[in-house]
Amino acid sequence: MGFLAIDIGNTRLKWAVFDSGRPAARLLAQGAVFLEHIDTLAEGDWRNLPVPEGMLGCNVAGDAVRKRVEEQLELWDIPGRWVASGPKGGGVINGYDHPGRLGTDRFVAQVGARWRCVARGESGPVLVVMIGTAVTVDAMDADGHFLGGLILPGHGIMLRALEGGTAGLRVPTGEVVDFPKNTSDALTSGGTYAITGAIERMHRRLSAHCGRPPHTLMTGGAGWKVSPYLDVPHELVDALIFDGLLVLQAERAGG
Repeated sequence: MGFLAIDIGNTRLKWAVFDSGRPAARLLAQGAVFLEHIDTLAEGDWRNLPVPEGMLGCNVAGDAVRKRVEEQLELWDIPGRWVASGPKGGGVINGYDHPGRLGTDRFVAQVGARWRCVARGESGPVLVVMIGTAVTVDAMDADGHFLGGLILPGHGIMLRALEGGTAGLRVPTGEVVDFPKNTSDALTSGGTYAITGAIERMHRRLSAHCGRPPHTLMTGGAGWKVSPYLDVPHELVDALIFDGLLVLQAERAGG
C-alpha cells in the first residue's frame, strides 16, 4: 500500500507514489505526462502500480482536467482529493488578500519549503521560486507568514509574445550570454535575465523586510535552466510540491 501525490500544472501532470502519506516518506515510483495524455494513465504508467491507500492532489489546470484525472483514478476505485488554498495549513499562514484565490501550487510549494527548512533546523525567512509555464516568486517570514509574491510569464510565454507582436523574431533559441550579439542569444538572455532579475529584487526586498537574507528554494520543470544564472544563493529542489502534499496529508490524518 502506498500514497499517491499528484501535481497538475499548466502543461504537465506529475505524479509520485510514496510508501506513506507523511513527510520524508520513501519514494516508490514517479512519472509525468503532458496534459493531453492524461487519459492514458490508467492503461499506461499506472497500470502495474500497487493500489494506493489514498491520494492528494494539487491542480491549477481547471475542473475539466481534474475530472479527467478522477476518471483515471477509477482504476483503483479511490476518490480524488484536492488541496484548496485556505487561511493556513502545513505551518504556513496565508496572507493573500483573498486566501482562497492563491494558486494551490503556490500554497503547497510554500508548505513544502517551510517543512524542508524547519526539518533541517534552518530559521529565517524563505523565498519560494517556481519556474514553469509561469514563474512565481513568493516570500515568507521566519514564522511562516506568506507576505506576498510575484507572478510573471515563463520564458516560453515571453518568446511567444514577442513572436506574435514583433515581426522578424522567429529564430532558434540561443544561449544566455552577458552581451548578446545575435537575436537568438538576445531573446534567450533577455527572458532569463527578466526572470532572475525579478527573483533577485524580491530577495532584496525580503532581506530588508526581515533583517536577514532568506533561504531561497527553486522548483519547477524549468528551474534547471534558470538556476545557473541566479546571483543569489539558492537550492534547486525537484519535489517541493510533493513535499507540501505529504505535509498536508499528514496534517489531515491528524499527525
